[in-house]
Amino acid sequence: MRSIEEIKEAISTGKACLGIEFGSTRIKAVLIDVDKAPIASGTYDWENRYVDHIWTYSEEDIWNGLQGCYQDLAKDVEKKYGEKLTKLAGIGFSAMMHGYLAFDEKGDMLVPFRTWRNTITGEASEKLSELFQYHIPQRWSIAHLYQAVLNGEEHVKDVRFITTLAGYIHWKLTGEKVLGNGDASGMFPMDVKAKDYDSAMIEKFDALVADKGYPWKLKEILPKSLLAGENAGYLTEEGAKLLDTTGTLEAGIPLCPPEGDAGTGMTATNSVAVRTGNVSAGTSVFAMAVLEKDLTKPYEEIDLVTTPSGDLVAMVHCNNCTSDLNAWVGLFKEYTECLGIEPDMNKIFSTLYNKALEGDADCGGLLAYNYFSGEHITGFEEGRPLFVRSPESKFNLANFMRVHLYTSLGALKTGMDILLKKEHVKLDKMLGHGGLFKTKGVGQRILAGAIDTPVYVMETAGEGGAWGIALLADYMVNKADGECLTDYLDNKVFHDAAGSGMDPVPEDVEGYEKFMENYRKGLAIERAAVDVQI
Repeated sequence: MRSIEEIKEAISTGKACLGIEFGSTRIKAVLIDVDKAPIASGTYDWENRYVDHIWTYSEEDIWNGLQGCYQDLAKDVEKKYGEKLTKLAGIGFSAMMHGYLAFDEKGDMLVPFRTWRNTITGEASEKLSELFQYHIPQRWSIAHLYQAVLNGEEHVKDVRFITTLAGYIHWKLTGEKVLGNGDASGMFPMDVKAKDYDSAMIEKFDALVADKGYPWKLKEILPKSLLAGENAGYLTEEGAKLLDTTGTLEAGIPLCPPEGDAGTGMTATNSVAVRTGNVSAGTSVFAMAVLEKDLTKPYEEIDLVTTPSGDLVAMVHCNNCTSDLNAWVGLFKEYTECLGIEPDMNKIFSTLYNKALEGDADCGGLLAYNYFSGEHITGFEEGRPLFVRSPESKFNLANFMRVHLYTSLGALKTGMDILLKKEHVKLDKMLGHGGLFKTKGVGQRILAGAIDTPVYVMETAGEGGAWGIALLADYMVNKADGECLTDYLDNKVFHDAAGSGMDPVPEDVEGYEKFMENYRKGLAIERAAVDVQI
């Protein structure tokens, strides 16, 4: 760690890099120094709105959020170092992937921002998946565009540009209609060899809508796709004022390609290399695995995107992870309070999680489902949290906690089994981050057993996507000639990162498979609970 004086010098001379990421409930800014370490941060809380049956954020929400987050960062810098932010070496913007932002020839937004959260494009998703023979999830931008076509929406003829949230912010600050390869891969399928949109699929789409007579072709209205390390433009005078309303920040700062939260998550966890990946486990859970080759066929359970460098990534996304687990822990907290004991939640979590490791590898025949909401991987539109046991089950605290840890990854394992068992994807390691891994060694061991792969947990993983996009900005500015993103991360960022690896325990692997046999059989119980509407 550099001294305060060295950090002040880096700030005053414009050597620091800034990353800002728009999450679903919080916008976060991270400033890093020449050692790639975070030296200041800022946040801004925001919430999506449900307006006319659409999940959205208004333009006012977006710009107030950006400016509020930046000002919070600037205040943190001045408080810690007594410096004002006037110059930066580089800037990067990241945001939730997918969704639909459409603009006319004047640059005006045609319809309110349709976020990834909307499930209103089922017909388009199904028809495009059939046309392309490639899984197109409902949240992808192309599904939103085609659903608007199918709906006969008046605005479609006026579309001249569509992009994601990160692409929109970047465009307004630089004038450049570009997008990082990873974020672009959530708009439209990528040709991983060409590192660009799949031209054959673009032709198929244009033919599909040709009878509508629109004055545009798809390639004309998509942002240009750029790879990590490429220059994506410079902060304009107007952009500088839009970002920093005080007028202190100077124009002319270079920007890296705007990325999606999946790409920045991979960057922040050093999992962009082939045969690596990461699992983010909190309220929801998703796994990203960087592939050596394409899958043999499309799967509804698997989304295909890319790393910021354009390598193919298989993504398994599940709606439910720790909510039910946390609810049960909350019950133990309430019991502790009833005993007149002041609850220490860290101790309660740690005690219960570690107790789970004493349980039977197959959870003693106990069964649970953590479905607070629907789970597309197992075919549920809505969910019912359930705990099920037979008279023969070994019902004790250790097995009870173990089964709830197991089921938090049950849907994820269903998708990962497709990759590992059907497609024979090879993974050297996976990196775990998120709340499930907070109790040292527990969630890590459970995941290793679930996917029969070594799992690493790193202290820096908690820095998040804002740090990831700041690193991508730094990579653009400071990479050596010919230095790929993987080498940059290995040698300049994570070379001395603290963390720990854990190999799968054979008994856990075998026990998890037995649990999954019951999990699959018991889905009929979950279906009955949903159908009965209890």
